[in-house]
Amino acid sequence: MKQLGMGLIGPGFIAAHHLDAVRRLGNVQIVGIAGSSLESARKRARELGVGQAYGRYEDLLADPAVQVIHNTTPNHLHREVSLAALRAGKHVISDKPLAGSMQEARELYEAARASGLAHVVTFNYRGYPLVQQARSMIAKGKVGPAVFVHGAYLQDWLTDERTYSWRLDPKLGGASSALGDIGSHWCDLAEHVTGARISAVLADLHTVVPVREVPAASAKAFAGATKKPAQKRKITSEDLATVLLRFDNGARGCVTVGQVLPGHKNDLRLEVNGREASLAWRQEQPNELWIGHHAKPNTVLTRDPSLLDPAARGYAHLPAGHPEAWADAFRNVIADAYAWIRRGATSDTKPLALPTFADGYRNSLVVDAMLRSHASGGVWQAVEDPLETPRTTRKRG
Repeated sequence: MKQLGMGLIGPGFIAAHHLDAVRRLGNVQIVGIAGSSLESARKRARELGVGQAYGRYEDLLADPAVQVIHNTTPNHLHREVSLAALRAGKHVISDKPLAGSMQEARELYEAARASGLAHVVTFNYRGYPLVQQARSMIAKGKVGPAVFVHGAYLQDWLTDERTYSWRLDPKLGGASSALGDIGSHWCDLAEHVTGARISAVLADLHTVVPVREVPAASAKAFAGATKKPAQKRKITSEDLATVLLRFDNGARGCVTVGQVLPGHKNDLRLEVNGREASLAWRQEQPNELWIGHHAKPNTVLTRDPSLLDPAARGYAHLPAGHPEAWADAFRNVIADAYAWIRRGATSDTKPLALPTFADGYRNSLVVDAMLRSHASGGVWQAVEDPLETPRTTRKRG
């Protein structure tokens, strides 16, 4: 199989996981990485075991050996880099959120749709085998009509007021912090698993830590509090949120999102209650799917390829009893992305679980509605969809 050449722009925290996933595929050549300067790019290239470094992303885009761009830059650069990559004829795999605002996300979605190139957003929690199992069971009617969709995404890495990240700066991270960063993952997962869309929201947002100590250099995510002298800065974005939800199939729901909750590291939970049964999955125990019943015992399905639905089986690579987790799910999404590229990146060759720029734009509409709801004083807001984005999350398989 002919190797595809990939380049990565923005070698921060998540970059190492993109490179790890690509290396595990075995048929992709890592051409190089681009950073904010040639010096910083060379340093990260040595750390990550990448041969070529570029001081300007434009130089990486101009390299004919590169067919695929991984955009792992901070949020405010997503539009600029992804748009330039599409215009250079490169397939794009972008971290979420798709862009720093709803308007930018719309622009990228339209550009990607017109390009004929692959365009992927790394909503990586779709890559878990039991997430696909839950989606398949719901699609086949095994839980009955969904009536309640609920859960949470809870972290604690911003608990200490001495911890600061560029994600908290609206100019760099966008207007939303917790919702845009991790709530977006939960919303995408809820829509993907249920096959329904969030149609309206009522949001209550709060900033638990209104003032933070900001070091001279912004810390990476999960790096912890700094011990160096720092200046104080007022925080305007939310670090805690509770949102009521309405879905277009009639289901109700709610989600809690927070990044200042001691003891919660990466605690994403999703539960779907149907008229016939319930399903619950938790990211920190990813190899178990709880199945709840009314008039018979509840059960727990442990990840076992031989017991999974055919649509989910391909996402499990190890025998039962051999746990698979975050890095494996991330690899599954990247594998789907490259499979789509090799098949010509057409709409009919896209893997069902693969999230695209359409899903990224769709997600930005949901988060925007939550921000509008809170800004209006806690009023229900419809999730507007002026372009009627394709219902990629509602396909059945």
